[in-house]
Amino acid sequence: MLLLRCSLVFFLLSLFNYASELKQYYFSTTLMSSPFELTVVTDSQENADKFYSIAVNETLRIEDLFSTWKPFSQVSEINRQAGINPVKVDKEVLDLIERGKFIGQLTDGAFDISWAGMDKVWVFDGSLTKVPNEDLIKNSVKKVNYKNILIDKENQTIFLKEKGMKLGLDGIIQGYVADSIKKILIQNNCSSGLINVSGDIALWGKQSDGNKWKVGVKNPLNKNKIIAWFDLEDTSLETSGTYEKFIEIDGVRYSHIINPKTGFPSTGISSITVFSPSTEMADALATGLLVMGKEVALDFVNQLKGVDCIIITDDGSVLYSKNLITKINYNNDK
Repeated sequence: MLLLRCSLVFFLLSLFNYASELKQYYFSTTLMSSPFELTVVTDSQENADKFYSIAVNETLRIEDLFSTWKPFSQVSEINRQAGINPVKVDKEVLDLIERGKFIGQLTDGAFDISWAGMDKVWVFDGSLTKVPNEDLIKNSVKKVNYKNILIDKENQTIFLKEKGMKLGLDGIIQGYVADSIKKILIQNNCSSGLINVSGDIALWGKQSDGNKWKVGVKNPLNKNKIIAWFDLEDTSLETSGTYEKFIEIDGVRYSHIINPKTGFPSTGISSITVFSPSTEMADALATGLLVMGKEVALDFVNQLKGVDCIIITDDGSVLYSKNLITKINYNNDK
């Protein structure tokens, strides 16, 4: 019995000493033309470098499959064959496009992965000095319709029904990348980390000091102010907004987030942060919710299990989904 107790004490002390050696290692770079950050908790620089290399390679692999700016990608081929032929794709590609189409259905087209077929009548480089013609705006979305993305699971093909249709996965792919990296790092024995792919955040485990990850949501109208702090573990979040890219014409601000059903810029919401078990889902929903508008968006989220949001309106009002307010950490210094 004494031997057993001594062995148990030694084992617990060994665990304590191992845990005390854990450190956080931070990496930052640019991938997929966007900021990329990775923090991992491990016991050596060697392991941290290994995890970072795995994350980078996984991102590049996914980019080669889904990029619309790389001509050899499977999504580029789908776009080239729009209205002509179905395209055989990897199951991974088919599955993500199917999920993207499902979110289109879920949001009644507020999120639509065929948005890239939209004629670009709104330009945000400073050259647009007057609101485009209303008929031109309405005509710009004629080739946008997730219902015309035909998925054949048996033959593993994707077909865009109309010529001129294009898939654009910008509103979902970064979240997918974050989820994929999280999965592969866990498989490689990385027990804790945080990935930030241009605002799409996936996190798991705890910090090196044993505390949960602390995440603050900023006020886009005052970036020095944190609206709310959260202690998080094994979750995802994404922030999307209209405050960094827009144009003003005759004193009216027009967002770069375009409603794929109407062709008009979204209004009413300056930023939205979505919390979800899946970064992919948070990414797609954030775009769709911006398009819906504050009242519809809040009601929509309140009906989704496991999903929460913070909405900041154009006038600075802050709205919380019904279950989120109880998760705010009020003990952090602001």
